Amino acid sequence: MERLKTWMTAVVLCVAMAITMKENIVGRLGMWRSEAKTFPHDLDNRLQTSQVRFAGKFMGPESLAFDREGRGPYTGVSDGRILRWDGPRHGWIHFAHTSPHRDAKCAPKDPPASNYEHEHICGRPLGLRFDNSGTLFIADAYFGLLSVGPNGGLAVPLVTHVEGTNVTFTNDLDFDTEGFLYFTESSSIHQRRDFVAMFIDGDKSGRLIRYDPKTRATKVLLKGLQFPNGVSMSKDGTFLLISETITCRLLRYWLKGPKMGMVEVFASLPGYPDNIRLNEKGDFWVAIHGLPNPFMKIPVNIRRLVLRLPLSLTQIFSKTSAKRGRGMIIRYGINGQVLEVLEDRHGLVVKSVSEVEEKDGLL
Repeated sequence: MERLKTWMTAVVLCVAMAITMKENIVGRLGMWRSEAKTFPHDLDNRLQTSQVRFAGKFMGPESLAFDREGRGPYTGVSDGRILRWDGPRHGWIHFAHTSPHRDAKCAPKDPPASNYEHEHICGRPLGLRFDNSGTLFIADAYFGLLSVGPNGGLAVPLVTHVEGTNVTFTNDLDFDTEGFLYFTESSSIHQRRDFVAMFIDGDKSGRLIRYDPKTRATKVLLKGLQFPNGVSMSKDGTFLLISETITCRLLRYWLKGPKMGMVEVFASLPGYPDNIRLNEKGDFWVAIHGLPNPFMKIPVNIRRLVLRLPLSLTQIFSKTSAKRGRGMIIRYGINGQVLEVLEDRHGLVVKSVSEVEEKDGLL
């Protein structure tokens, strides 16, 4: 990995006991235990050699995608736009957006800033994936599952309701070889702008959902998840890997074989996982968004009392998390073995990672 360099946008690295599933609920998988003390570390802090690019251009790049012509990366940012890198001459262009209600509140800010208060109006594109036809599929936190053609523009809604209720917090997506699309709903109670309440409350309303583009039918495969986030299909198509952020673990959901329909803990992590992306070898790159917040060590019943206080929870949670900022990405093998860890343990260059995309020998 000596040739390894990194794509970075702002301060986010963008290079993002099996049991039978009765009622498709995963709450029986057992208690989470932190792996922070025993997990292997990158003593060379290789993420500190990352190249910081486009700092101060926009806020909150989440996912990365390249189209079939190799153009990109494409990324969704906090003001609701999906941007595409068109090279040094043209820079970043506004390729698409998910909200039909964009107005002055959604205009890019200078300097760039978060847009929590207007996300439900402007949209917040998170997971991005291209299919073989060149269509970009988008998981928007507020507007559900959408798609947009090669020419960009306003994305078309595909899924806004599941089982008769609104999709509340869509997060990430992936395809299988048969054309089915799988996506995560991080919460069916809280919107993304209330993500801190999800943590404090120990929200267990997340779901894994399958969408059939041919029939437009949806099916809930898993429920009872605690902030399901990134999702990635295995190279052989036999299972999905799902990051469960609150519990700091990866779950494997079997799609084929003798364990079909079963779920198991694939790996326990030293921090909060975000997106998962496959490389050409079939390994999984997992982005660690940050270290566990010390506030989460308090029993959930006591944490819930905090929700009743007139406090800015987002501000408090974000500040305590920021003090523990540390860049970390992990490469896993198909059987859950740790193959590689890259870190910036002091957060000097990389403080938080949302997704890792391996392309042409680069991250």
